[in-house]
Amino acid sequence: MKRAVLAAQNVSRMCMVCGMENTVGLGARFLELDCGELVGVFTPRSEHQGYPGRLHGGLAATILDETIGRAISIADPGAWGVTVELSLRYRKPVPVDREVRALGRITHDGGRLFTGTGEIILEDGTVAVEATGKYLRMPIGRIAEGNFESEWLADERELPGTLDL
Repeated sequence: MKRAVLAAQNVSRMCMVCGMENTVGLGARFLELDCGELVGVFTPRSEHQGYPGRLHGGLAATILDETIGRAISIADPGAWGVTVELSLRYRKPVPVDREVRALGRITHDGGRLFTGTGEIILEDGTVAVEATGKYLRMPIGRIAEGNFESEWLADERELPGTLDL
């Protein structure tokens, strides 16, 4: 199904998932879709593998955690989530050296706590990993140390008009 891309979320300088200057990171970008969901787009490399040719399961969890946790900022741009719990179901291996997409959405916003779900979707459209998470909404000043503003950058890469999901 084609989805319109509305905006790109900011990225970080050194985050493991979205860090633009993190040479061992995943280099993901996060795109807000017209359906109110968020898609994380990344291409895992060989240094991200567990078994040869397969993304490490912990990194699959990391990308889903980030995607679901970031989805809250679509409706509330100032919101930040801290993971309370995350549950995953691994269905298929995620290959390295190919683009992978993680789709996330908020399923319940209770104010202080919110929950969401997400999936890692392979190139052929099949679901490789599913996740459900619960997050605590907190101000960035209680989460990060140091000068967060110097770490948080606009994603200047060109936006695709649509994505097939």
